[in-house]
Amino acid sequence: MIHFLDTEVSKLPDNAYIWIALGVLLLILFISTCLKVVPQANAYIVERLGGYQDTWGVGIHLKLPFFDRIALRILLKEQVVDFPPQPVITKDNVTMQIDTVVYFQITDPKLYAYGVQNPMMAIENLTATTLRNIIGDLELDETLTSRELINGKMRVSLDEATDPWGIKVNRVELKNIMPPAAIRDAMEKQMKAERERRESILIAEGEKKSTILVAEGKKESAILEAEAEKAAAILRAEAKKEATIREAEGQAEAILRVQKANADGIRFLNEAAPCDPVLRLKSLEAFAKAADGRSTKIIIPSEIQGLAGLATGITEAAGKNNLTE
Repeated sequence: MIHFLDTEVSKLPDNAYIWIALGVLLLILFISTCLKVVPQANAYIVERLGGYQDTWGVGIHLKLPFFDRIALRILLKEQVVDFPPQPVITKDNVTMQIDTVVYFQITDPKLYAYGVQNPMMAIENLTATTLRNIIGDLELDETLTSRELINGKMRVSLDEATDPWGIKVNRVELKNIMPPAAIRDAMEKQMKAERERRESILIAEGEKKSTILVAEGKKESAILEAEAEKAAAILRAEAKKEATIREAEGQAEAILRVQKANADGIRFLNEAAPCDPVLRLKSLEAFAKAADGRSTKIIIPSEIQGLAGLATGITEAAGKNNLTE
């Protein structure tokens, strides 16, 4: 059998191999044109003989040659389109330029392919019309301070209008709001004045706080000085009090010692039983001490008025003492 096949193949002419190779190549090319791979986040619109046939998702697909064709390749990711500035007029007749950014996503490839001619131009015109309608109901100040409100209204309006086209509008952002030059100059002046006013307020508040801090510091310093002076006065008073107490205790001790000495002297005199001449002599000594003082008036007791008698008595006492010895 093998010998027979080898004989049959050997009988083929040399150009037959070339035709076979060409046929295999054409077959491969034909199959490759019929097989299509749809990548991730894409969708293909397929038409057969000019009419809609199918929407291909991600994966490998086979189309009929000469009958089917890929009419449109659609990106399913969220897309961003930045439209040029559009002239709008506010409620108070101020003309300004506003450019918008629209974030959208194709949710139905078939509606997108057959719903509207040139969807991007349709979205741009719809955005400009919607923006003029919304801004026409707002004054200049409201337009400048109501971006979020305008964005929300435009998103809702555009999403409803583009739903029949298989498009979902996720977000709409006002990129720039450009009032006329005169109004911009006035706004800049107003903003400059406002900044200067805030700066003045901040400077005044800073100076006020600084003054308060300085006053509080002085107050605290005065309080501390007063407390220190008070403590010093208390210490001085306590020291003076302690000194007075000690001085009084010293005087009292001295008086007690003097009194004790006097008492001891009196006791000694009583124990010695002195005679009259001795007593008179002691009285004379006491009178002599009194006379040495600063008193200008001296009262002389009657007992010592007779100085001669006192001296005689002393002499007699001295003589008796000598005889006794």
